[in-house]
Amino acid sequence: MSYFAAAVVRDDSGWTAAEVSLRGATDIDEVADRLRDVDQEADVSLLFVEADDAYLVILRLDEGEDLRVFGSDSAYAEESPLGSLLVGDLKTSVTGLDGDEEPRPATSGDEESEQPVVDPEADPVGDADLLANLGISAQKLLALCTHEGMLPADVTAEICQVLGCVDEVEELREV
Repeated sequence: MSYFAAAVVRDDSGWTAAEVSLRGATDIDEVADRLRDVDQEADVSLLFVEADDAYLVILRLDEGEDLRVFGSDSAYAEESPLGSLLVGDLKTSVTGLDGDEEPRPATSGDEESEQPVVDPEADPVGDADLLANLGISAQKLLALCTHEGMLPADVTAEICQVLGCVDEVEELREV
């Protein structure tokens, strides 16, 4: 399985991005250490792991502590060793939704007449609320991840657009 792992870290001067190698990582703590190594002094560190145009995992550290993880689909844990390492220990239900609230898919433009199709096969896991204080609610994150036709790279780009670091991440893709 191929993957792309991009760290975006924020400090007083803004966001910076760096590609992170996950080769040889033996557990989620080692992955968190590699994220910390990008910038030891970062206020917020995020790691976006996109795998085979099918799965997205987001890891978050605040001031290097309190690891939070979200995975777009629990199936990733069964599909690859890296998926198992990143999302294998997560509960099967996501957190961050209020009661019966269903995630609504993102719509493009002002077209409200036609709702996009939501992928019924996706089973998001982990902490869907991990980006809430950065402008991406749990509902928005779930809608992006379960929207049929959205690739993990598209979801990462949407999130990074809101955060203000989309150019930095796109530069890493071009290398």
